[in-house]
Order: sequence, then structure tokens, then C-alpha cells
Amino acid sequence: MSTRVLVPSGVLGLGFDSDALHAGVATNPDIIAIDGGSTDSGPYYLGTGTSKYSRAACKSEWRQLLLARQQANVPLVITSCGTCGTDSMVDWMLEITKELAAELSMSLTVATLYSEQSPAFIKAQWEAGNISALAPEIHVDGKSIEQINHIVALAGAEQINHALATGADVVLAGRATDTAGICALPLERGEHAGAAWHGAKIAECGALCSTNPTSGVIALEVDDAGFTVWPLAHDAQCTPHSVSAHMLYENSDPLTLYEPGGALKVAGAHYESLDESTVRVTGSNWEVADAYTVKLEGARAVGYQSTLMAILRDAHYVKNAKKWVDRLSAFLHVEIERRMGLSKADYDVEFRLIGVDAVLGELETQTSQATEVGVLVLVTASNEETADELGKLINPFLLHYPLSDNEDLPTFAFPYSPAQTNRGPMFEFCLNHILTLQDPMAPFRLTLHQLN
Repeated sequence: MSTRVLVPSGVLGLGFDSDALHAGVATNPDIIAIDGGSTDSGPYYLGTGTSKYSRAACKSEWRQLLLARQQANVPLVITSCGTCGTDSMVDWMLEITKELAAELSMSLTVATLYSEQSPAFIKAQWEAGNISALAPEIHVDGKSIEQINHIVALAGAEQINHALATGADVVLAGRATDTAGICALPLERGEHAGAAWHGAKIAECGALCSTNPTSGVIALEVDDAGFTVWPLAHDAQCTPHSVSAHMLYENSDPLTLYEPGGALKVAGAHYESLDESTVRVTGSNWEVADAYTVKLEGARAVGYQSTLMAILRDAHYVKNAKKWVDRLSAFLHVEIERRMGLSKADYDVEFRLIGVDAVLGELETQTSQATEVGVLVLVTASNEETADELGKLINPFLLHYPLSDNEDLPTFAFPYSPAQTNRGPMFEFCLNHILTLQDPMAPFRLTLHQLN
């Protein structure tokens, strides 16, 4: 016996090769599984409960997947709906599904699995000693938990299988681990646990484990001894190198992957090419943990932000960009205190020199001279009015401030007008913890919907 999983892409909204999807349906999969989210783009999406991806793009791709599901006559699962996996994003995907069911004249049973947690519940679990920190530890207490805008628990295979057990045609899941939707059915059908989790890790980003990562579509077959993986695009191949390398992706330890209920160990895994595009993997192990835990993610608002952008082109200023920023920064702190009565504790002004060290900051080792340098200024304050006022105070000096007192005022370039943009509230991740559960379904909620 074996279980075949079709993975159309690493995430809904990113795109995939339609011909490869049709080829994947022709392989007779037992389930179609795709991820819908990530924390890659920062805490804003969880903080606001919104999607990073275009609704139009998601609807277009979801249409193709619903048709593929209908043709294959198998369940379709999406996890971490709408990037962040909040309840609002599960409902967002439900509305898209309702629209498409009507447009395509489909009758569907849809299971919605909700992962969002109330601050009151999480506070109670914290006080009961059921929550512990992961490294790097983020300090939390009862008061800080109450201030969190959105909290999600990452579902694992158990919760996805609970939804599949309803017989639903479509499962729309809130935040989950990237592997959960892929490994759930193979585990439920008794396939090798190590192979199921390892195969899911390899397939989680679609064709990223192949030589043509943008093609999207991957087929995964899990059996009682290992798994086999191959891409569906005609110009893509899986190799032992491309497959084994994916254990490094978003994983601090390439030999161990922690998931709800245990850990995947791949130190003894063996990767073998079966042909020019197919890889067989055996030797993976799943170690059951002493306690069942799920990871918690939380995001809270920490202020408001305004940004400014200028471009240095004059060779003298490009060469001395860091010196100029240090001088301007010191001047601005004095002016802000004098004109607005604010101390440095009341706000933050950060300069990033694009083309110099905007990514690595003090860790940058490249010293080649740039032709022009972009100056990005991030202004943060506790409220939007103050952030806006700070941006307006900084604006004229960003355009004309000199490198020394005895030279003419320079003029730099603003790439757009106004040079200042108010970004609204900004957020930070504030939970990196695990919640211990006696019942894996206890903090999750499941609802069935009949779409006719």
C-alpha cells in the first residue's frame, strides 16, 4: 500500500505550471495538499489578520485546484489560509470557495479548521504552566499576553486528519506547520511515519526541491518503508542533491525537524535516483515525544511608522554616506528634542543605506564603492500623529543637510513625492512558545459547510 500526495505549489498565490498540474492529476493522487501561509514576510499579516497574497491570484489558482480535485475525486487541503492562518483568513478562503462553487456549479462539503486562540485562554494556559518558551526566548507575562492582537496555534497532522475524517471534499485550515497537510493522510493510512514527515518536509515548497523551482508541482508517494518524489513539469528533475538540500530550508538543524507530537530524524536517510527525475528516500525516523505540543505564534502592535527615501548621487556624499548619516542623525536628535520636546526613548529613527549595508548593517564586509546610495529612514513612535510629525521634521534635512559646516548645501533626489509615507501600525512577533495539550483537538475548532 502507498499514499500519493499531489503538491501544486509551495503556497497558494505564488503560481504553478498548469500543464504540470494536469499531469499530476493523471498520476491518480489520493489527496491534493497546498500551503497557504508563512511568517517569512514578518509579523504584519498576523498582527492585522490579513493576507500577503492577491485575492485575485488566490482565487484564480484555487479555481484550478477545485477543478483538479473534482477530476481526481480526492480531498483538497489548504493549510495556513491567507498567509497568517487567523480565523478571519479561514473565512476569507471560505468566501472564495463559495464564490467558485457557485460559478462552477459545484456541490462541496467544506471543513473549516480554526487555529486562532484568545489571549484570555493563552494567559490561563500560561498561568497553569502549560506554555514554555522556545529558543530564542521571548519574555511574556500575563499583561503582555493580554496585549497580543492575534495568536495562532500551529496545527499538526492530527488536526488535519480530524477534519478529513468528516468526509469533507475541501479542508480550509488555519495556521499549521508547513508539513501537516501533506503528511496527514499517509500517517492516517499507516504509512511509515518517518517517511511521511520527511516526504512532507521535502514537498512542502513544491518544486523548490527540484531543478526548476518555479514550476511548482510535485508528486510524493509514501509507503511502508520510505518515500518517492518527482516533479511534474517536463523540464524539472529531482536529484539526491536537490531533495536532501531541502532539509536545510527554514530549518536550523538539517538532521532534525520538530513537529507536533515528535521529531523527524534524518541522519540515517539514504537518497537514491530511480531515474533522471525521481528520487527514492529511505532510512528516516520519527521519534514520538513524551508530550504533545503545538507551537504558538503571536503578533502585537508596537507603534506607528513613517518612512522617507532619498538618493545620494554626488560622489563626495556617496563615498561618505555613513559619515553623513551619523552627522545627520546626531543633528536630528537635538532638533527633535528642541522642537518637539521628545527624548530618544519616545521614538526611533533608523537609517539604512541601500547599496552599502542595508541588509547586514555592521556585519557587512563588502567595501566596493557604489555609484549611488539610497537612504531609507524608518521613523517609529507610539502614535501615528507623532510618527507623521517626526517624518515632516526630518524631511527638509534629508534633502539638504551638508556633510560639514563649511560647504554648500547639497541637493539629493527624492524618488517620489511626497518623500514621506505613513505606514500605519507596525507589529512584532511576541510569542515563540509551545503549548502542551492532553487532547490535540482541544484548542482547535472544526465547522462543516455544505455548498450547493
